[in-house]
Amino acid sequence: MPAKSKLGQNFLRDESAMERIALALGAVSARTVVEIGPGLGAITERIAARAGRLLVVEVDHQLALRLRVHFGDRIEVVEQDVLKFDFAIAAAEAGHKLAIAGNLPYYITSPILLRLAEFASALDVAVLMVQREVADRVTAEPGSRDYGVLSVTTQMYGPTERLFTLPPEAFSPPPEVHSTVFRWRFAPRFVELGVEEEPFIKLVKAAFAQKRKTLGNNLRAAGVAPDAVTAALAAAGIDAQARAESLPIEGFAALSRALGPLD
Repeated sequence: MPAKSKLGQNFLRDESAMERIALALGAVSARTVVEIGPGLGAITERIAARAGRLLVVEVDHQLALRLRVHFGDRIEVVEQDVLKFDFAIAAAEAGHKLAIAGNLPYYITSPILLRLAEFASALDVAVLMVQREVADRVTAEPGSRDYGVLSVTTQMYGPTERLFTLPPEAFSPPPEVHSTVFRWRFAPRFVELGVEEEPFIKLVKAAFAQKRKTLGNNLRAAGVAPDAVTAALAAAGIDAQARAESLPIEGFAALSRALGPLD
């Protein structure tokens, strides 16, 4: 079945990578796994052999039909846009937190990651394949070139780690970029760090608005009074000339507590 470029379909054909993705989920023989965008079912085959129960979320009608015919009752096919899939309901039905796997379409990678973050309390672990540059940002550490809003946001919901990278020829058709598989273990830190979710994320977005500007200048540009910025930076123990990319998550949390919600 030919791939549909409008759906960002690039089917994995590297069998070693398929096996490594399934293994990276850990022990799932008594668990429910949700696979995002199973495509032709290459990774699905490996996960189905290990999981207690496997739900696959596929928006393409033809692929959904093909999966139902090929796998029968070994899997449950949910023909739906993953951005509308309710992970909380699936977790409640399973009676435990879900494991997630997926080769994410490049054009909606960020929205899918944010969707998973939204349901973090219902999830345990995710093993995801994304464009290499996205994985670089998701797993970046403070002070690195790739550290930014996506890094802080995803890591606030739990630690991330790179697993391996694949060249374009590992897929059919070959994309124009390399792809990286990373693992995300869900353990939201908002309560631990004493901050509320929405104000924290809003602060992080304001702090990285213009990466060449200092943290203080970005906050002032976001409408925070200069005196309030100065006082909050001092209270949080942050240098007045610091830039957002130098600040660890704990530093953003301290700043959020000191500054309070942005207007």
